[in-house]
Amino acid sequence: MNDQTARMRIQNLLDEGSFVEIGSLVTARATNFNLQEKTAPSDGVITGYGTLNERLVYIYSQDSSVLNGTMGEMHAKKIQSLYAMAMKMKAPIIGFIDSAGLRLEEAVDALEAFGQLYFCQVQASGVIPQITAIFGACGGGMAVVPSLTDFTFMEETKGKLFVNAPHTLVNATYDEDLSSANFQSKVIGSVDGVGSEEEILTKIAQLIEVLPSNNEETREVECMDDLNRLCEDYEAGMDNSYLVSQIADNYEFLELKEAHAKDMGVGFMRLNGNTVGVVFNKKEVLTSKGCLKAAKFVNLCDAFNIPILTLTNVTSYQANKHQERKLPDAIAALTKNLANATVPKINVITGSAIGSSAVVMNSKAIGADLVMAYETSKVGLMDAKSAVRIMYADEIKASTDAVSLINEKAKIYEEECSSALAAAKRGYVDMIIEPKETRKHVIAAFEMLYTKQIDSPERKHMSV
Repeated sequence: MNDQTARMRIQNLLDEGSFVEIGSLVTARATNFNLQEKTAPSDGVITGYGTLNERLVYIYSQDSSVLNGTMGEMHAKKIQSLYAMAMKMKAPIIGFIDSAGLRLEEAVDALEAFGQLYFCQVQASGVIPQITAIFGACGGGMAVVPSLTDFTFMEETKGKLFVNAPHTLVNATYDEDLSSANFQSKVIGSVDGVGSEEEILTKIAQLIEVLPSNNEETREVECMDDLNRLCEDYEAGMDNSYLVSQIADNYEFLELKEAHAKDMGVGFMRLNGNTVGVVFNKKEVLTSKGCLKAAKFVNLCDAFNIPILTLTNVTSYQANKHQERKLPDAIAALTKNLANATVPKINVITGSAIGSSAVVMNSKAIGADLVMAYETSKVGLMDAKSAVRIMYADEIKASTDAVSLINEKAKIYEEECSSALAAAKRGYVDMIIEPKETRKHVIAAFEMLYTKQIDSPERKHMSV
């Protein structure tokens, strides 16, 4: 690889001719271990600014042909300066990572530089969008950098993400490379998307298109789609993944972390030209990974004033020993972040909303501004037949026709305690809507909530 590869990545992403390089003459100043004898143009990182879809962005790209892309004092200071400028201008920052990690020749100077970069990232968190793409190695302390950003993408074959190199792990044998894009995206969930360089650059461009430039900006574009368009061929109980695309302006939905925690979906769409974050159940059983995936996404949306839409179809939590260890904290994280979020929040019950698993999916109880449901939705404490088997256990046992008795009692229980209508009568559901009219009702609701303001209690701790 050479300088052109690092530079071409920038040029291939940004609008043609818009990139302006900053700090091209900066180089390492350390002299230990004869470092001054090694050529280090730009100290191994190209930094600057340009436009992407005509919007200002700041960008850096590590060059692995210069000292293996290692981060030393000046390398880090160039990125720190870029962060400072991005914060002044309240514009997104994008980083292309291809680095062997800490520059050993610079020792504590490099270590200090790492820490200062972390500090810059934390200060920028929730203020400006931070996006990283891993195109080569990202190991050791460098692995913290993408984890401190809002979005991370990874090249599918050359990208490597690790704190400790997999071969150094004691008494560990794995069938798969723990640093691989496949493992990081599917198992760990640290990566929002995997693909070729071209595919990753396309994803970043799509993200920049929907994200606000900072936490004070609202991202709006003109909507050319029919606001009253019906959701074609959609019926209650169908896959929420299909409904998401049907609701969205121009049927466009940008899903994130698609390979991870497949019981839960998260991503961005536009409704009447406004960016909205969407959380939806893909399966009726919640998992700890799915809850954490949704919790972090909700926190991100709230930080950047992006309204939240949830599509609920859930009946329970996954039941096994592994899940039992992790579910309480994961459920709490999702509950806390949804309850704390001050942005407009709308929940649509598309199938089932049963038990405490439904409560944490943006229910009225934890702060949803508006809850809609389809007429055929099941809303209640538990499945009607299960409730009847408990409530009428003695009668069922004594009955000569237990099946008929269960069905009869279940129908009554469902009508009175486990239906959308029953929930609406108690004020837990605000509107019962037709599935095909979901788009127009959701758009109208968000328009109504556009000027929402809420004062939260002052506190110092942050949500997950």
